[in-house]
Amino acid sequence: MTSIDEILDNFSLLDDWEDRYRYVIELGGGLEPLTEAEHAPEYKVRGCASQVWFVSEAKPDGQGGTSLTFRGDSDAHIVRGLIAILIAIYSGKPAREILSFDTEGLFARMGLKDHLTQQRSNGLASMVQRIRSDAAAALGASADAGSA
Repeated sequence: MTSIDEILDNFSLLDDWEDRYRYVIELGGGLEPLTEAEHAPEYKVRGCASQVWFVSEAKPDGQGGTSLTFRGDSDAHIVRGLIAILIAIYSGKPAREILSFDTEGLFARMGLKDHLTQQRSNGLASMVQRIRSDAAAALGASADAGSA
């Protein structure tokens, strides 16, 4: 799995957006495939023009909190690449960190906001919202477990 720092470094080396789009698509090619069962409606992300599925798994992080791992898929190549970027940002991170991370600032730094269609930007926002929702649910579950 490519780290977000490596993605940012590679992005900075690519001068034009055609090369950057190709790189994003290449990132999507490295996603771990979802099972047929994981392409179920409960994993589907609403608000995306393409079909998008996100699977999250919450685990205790050993420090009294919860970390989440993510996997995802889409029927669109560029969206698969955006999923790979989101996984690089969020997967393996504590729920609290996921909720406080400035995704919009990172996307602005990468130039993604300026180079995605409005429809893709809305879909990206929906994916981030889904990840944050899963993190909030995991935080709530760990808080409930701690008070039991």
